[in-house]
Amino acid sequence: MGNRQKKYMRETRTVKTSYVFPPDTNHLGTLFGGKLMAYIDDTASIAAAKLARCTVVTASTDSVDFIAPIRVGNVVTVEAIVTWTGRTSMEVFVKVSAEDLKTEETSIAAISFLTFVALDENGKPTPVPEVVPETDEERWLNETAKQRAEQRLLRKKQSEEMARYFSNAML
Repeated sequence: MGNRQKKYMRETRTVKTSYVFPPDTNHLGTLFGGKLMAYIDDTASIAAAKLARCTVVTASTDSVDFIAPIRVGNVVTVEAIVTWTGRTSMEVFVKVSAEDLKTEETSIAAISFLTFVALDENGKPTPVPEVVPETDEERWLNETAKQRAEQRLLRKKQSEEMARYFSNAML
């Protein structure tokens, strides 16, 4: 690992901006959560691929916190950046903003963390470069990633236990 390639976090920054149209919304006129989650996963996967420069797959959606509604006519901006890397995995932070173009009012609508794994041409996990933070915000995300990684491992163990428990159960 001593001569592991390094890349700046900013090199993974990925931004997607879209209008919110009526077919994208629920009966309250706000963006469907599932639609937003698809935007989040798509944008995060591109950020992960920018770092790995190979096929990446979503290992987990660690959290999606919906903070404010995104309404019909708003513009939704999804920004993703790789915040931490393991040997073959990457944590990606995603910030979602909603903007009313008429009033210029902008708000953070959601925050999310996802984990991706890089795969080689045979579909096997492959090493990824280490990310290097530069700004205070990037350093904070990078330094707090270890805590989130520990929480992910605990959740994964709990999910595996539930899967064994419910493998033969009917709900």
